[in-house]
Amino acid sequence: MQRFGTLSFGHYGPLGGGRQLSAGDSLHQAIDLAQGMDDLGVNGVYFRVHHFARQQASPMPLLSAIAARTRRIEMGTGVIDMRYENPLYLAEEAAAVDLISDGRLALGVSRGSPETVVRGYEAFGYTGSTDPRGADIAREHFDLFLRAIEGEGLAERDNQSPFGGGTGMQRIEPHSPGLRSRVWWGAGNRDSAEWAGRMGVNLMSSTLLTQADGRPFDILQAEQIDAFRASWKDAGHAGTPRVSVSRSVFPITTAEDELYFGHSQDGDGIGVIDGMRSTFGKTYAGAPDVLVEQLQQDAAVMSADTLMLTIPSQLGVEFNLRIVESFATHVAPALGWQSTLASA
Repeated sequence: MQRFGTLSFGHYGPLGGGRQLSAGDSLHQAIDLAQGMDDLGVNGVYFRVHHFARQQASPMPLLSAIAARTRRIEMGTGVIDMRYENPLYLAEEAAAVDLISDGRLALGVSRGSPETVVRGYEAFGYTGSTDPRGADIAREHFDLFLRAIEGEGLAERDNQSPFGGGTGMQRIEPHSPGLRSRVWWGAGNRDSAEWAGRMGVNLMSSTLLTQADGRPFDILQAEQIDAFRASWKDAGHAGTPRVSVSRSVFPITTAEDELYFGHSQDGDGIGVIDGMRSTFGKTYAGAPDVLVEQLQQDAAVMSADTLMLTIPSQLGVEFNLRIVESFATHVAPALGWQSTLASA
């Protein structure tokens, strides 16, 4: 593990006791948290994307604001649901954010996770899927998106146009030359991870795997990562792909930490999602030295280059910054972490 960051679900709504977190509150706090993490030398800040829910749904404005307020931190998504996306408009937006941030965008995309509505992507105008989960639409959109950010000409120039015209095919603008290398595919099983390797994109291994054979989650996930890297190599892609995993990790250093997380330590979970029996990762909560030992034994955490910490964003900027700073100070260095401040 060389890098770490946070993965936020961006929940907002009632907090109990008459308190309310609005959508605006959630967005402003996400920006403030990213700025504080940038000052700490944390490597990344990533956001879940869900539609028809009180969560982050349109990440590009948020990422642009973060880019303008930070200098070093990587910002991204985990993940954008490609079933809902116009791939050419997403290519324009992503290129703009990547250029604004000077190449700090880590764009995680995938077929997406279950939503709160039935086939919500059809309400966005994307119909005709022959797959009950819309996977065919997601792959078609992703293919066109990749072609767009690679700079392929996708529309014929009008030689009668008063605005430049010409002949041949025109690419999407703006174009960010390095963006293609910063695209990630969110994979929840071995097959999708191998497909990502063949496609030559980075891997965001999901918080769950649609596999449950009795073995620990970290072992199943490490095997998925190995399969991805082998597929990348077999496809003949140059360079070394990046891999991220996410975990709930809470260093307990204060009485308040103990109050919130003292009873959060648990084992792997087994459940059914999308009709498939799945394995969910455990929550780590304890004293920093205990966490170091436990995470060093987590095969997937040690195999990946990036660890995303899922954070309770509803608890506010100050609280979450303290969690992140505790991890950066007491846990991450022992796992191989490289702060962005070291190269500043």
